Amino acid sequence: MYLTSEIKKDFFKKHGKSEFDTGSSEGQIALFTFRIKHLTGHLKDNHKDLFTRRSLVRLVSKRRKLLDFLKNTEIERYRAIIKKLGLRK
Repeated sequence: MYLTSEIKKDFFKKHGKSEFDTGSSEGQIALFTFRIKHLTGHLKDNHKDLFTRRSLVRLVSKRRKLLDFLKNTEIERYRAIIKKLGLRK
């Protein structure tokens, strides 16, 4: 599996408050970004895999909703996570 519990803990430690704070928006956005990059690479090789394409669209939508939530509530946290993950230019 490409996403082990150690990798998840690292994401939440780097982007969240602690490795056990799995509910923070920043940690979830970082995890979704990692999964989106993995699925994008998979779809480049397997372009007819419609289930993976559907999963990718759902993940992008979830990440977008979390980013919109952060943007509307705490703009500084939004700007920090965007800059840290390099999502916008």
